[in-house]
Amino acid sequence: MNKTFVRRSGALFVGLALVATACGSDKKTDSTSAPTTTAAAATTVAETAAPTTAATETTGATETTGATETTGATETTGATDTTGGSDTTAAGTPGAAGALEGFKGTTPLVDLSQDFKDKLLAIDPELKDFNYGAETYDAITLIALAVVQAKTDGIEYANEINGLTRDGTKCTSFADCVKLIDAGTDVDYDGVSGPLTFSGNGEPTEASYGVLSFGADDRIDDSKTTYIQAQAPASADVPQQDAEGTRAGDGTLTIGSILPQTGSLAFLGPPEFAAFDLAIKDINAAGGVLGKDVVGIKGDSGDATTDTASKTVDNLLSQNVDAIIGAASSGVSLTVIDKITGAGVVQFSPANTSKKLSTYADKGLYFRTAPSDIVQGAVLASIIADDGNDTVAIIARNDAYGTGLAEDLTSNLEAAGLKVVVTKVYDEKAGPADTDIDALKAANPAAIAVIGFDESSKILASMVEKGIGPKDVNVYGVDGNTGNALGENFDSGK
Repeated sequence: MNKTFVRRSGALFVGLALVATACGSDKKTDSTSAPTTTAAAATTVAETAAPTTAATETTGATETTGATETTGATETTGATDTTGGSDTTAAGTPGAAGALEGFKGTTPLVDLSQDFKDKLLAIDPELKDFNYGAETYDAITLIALAVVQAKTDGIEYANEINGLTRDGTKCTSFADCVKLIDAGTDVDYDGVSGPLTFSGNGEPTEASYGVLSFGADDRIDDSKTTYIQAQAPASADVPQQDAEGTRAGDGTLTIGSILPQTGSLAFLGPPEFAAFDLAIKDINAAGGVLGKDVVGIKGDSGDATTDTASKTVDNLLSQNVDAIIGAASSGVSLTVIDKITGAGVVQFSPANTSKKLSTYADKGLYFRTAPSDIVQGAVLASIIADDGNDTVAIIARNDAYGTGLAEDLTSNLEAAGLKVVVTKVYDEKAGPADTDIDALKAANPAAIAVIGFDESSKILASMVEKGIGPKDVNVYGVDGNTGNALGENFDSGK
């Protein structure tokens, strides 16, 4: 059954509610460096399409944004400067120990239960972060519930996904929701990643963000983590968009993935792959879908500098998948979304945040459990303002993710009365030039926001060398670079 979606009117705002003890410190005095992105562990390229293993195989690479967009809004002082992208720090030169202390970043994250973490760790004991694991789990669960409700794995099930997240009887597991569906009850799935509450365009209108702070060991200090519950602007709650197409099902729900095993967001891969396996395991333990086990086929996305995702998608479509989970990178998703949705297949990302995807002509077949950066921009601006900063410099990668988030951050900072004194946008392939870091220093900001992926560690190392690291000014990161992989990269000079 489809629920009615009503366009709500109202001023553009994001409601924020602080949920946990305030954390983190303010300005410091010392000059050591802070590395970069929580996305840090792999930077490139490569390879392969998705193998055909049921839910337990792990090939896949993600990333989070796309290649050439520059939204003028945040750019100044040579914003698109690539100047050969001079590496700000020589690879292989370790960062100074403790230089990341005080670095603070935001990422979509809930206060995950220990039970859920333990289940992910049982699948991958090497997990160090859980970023986007819950969102991956919920994406697969929603697909399975929609197929149960539609009684088909054909294209019609896509019309059920949004309605399953709102305005019904609450349920929090696949098994419990199926019981309600079988009884003819209208359900509202509240997942591991939060209440979801999808708009008619297939994205959440409310989300939880973790505010993560680094300690003296250049790793996230869990004792300082806080959570912020945020809501998208009322105008984001748009009417239902039904699926266009006629693809028939074959009675076996088959889900593929284009998630990051290689590329600049490869650090996000492990928790996403573990959650992919866990969700299918839990669904099959509860009886499967349409009387059969769900089949999972995992594949690599690479990043936007490669055609890995396209090759993986071709492989998955040749195996008649009903849905594809990923990519993690908005930029990667934008390179394959037409191919996937044009085949009548659902694309469901656990990590895309670019605003471009909110209004993309996706035939009603693109969904995401990660909130748009309209929300993250407001959350990060609120944190920067609450920390007492009055001037902010921004350095961002030149792609759909970097420029879009820089634009939203700027508008929210200015609305809060803060001044953005400089914005530098760098070529995402070459990295920033030394002159970009010099421009940040010359602007003498109280705070600096770094919007990037695994290249962020080199940016932070250069900032430390120039006396504008986390011990000198307040430095903030985002979901693309806030994680323990940042500290590992920094320590090793990557």
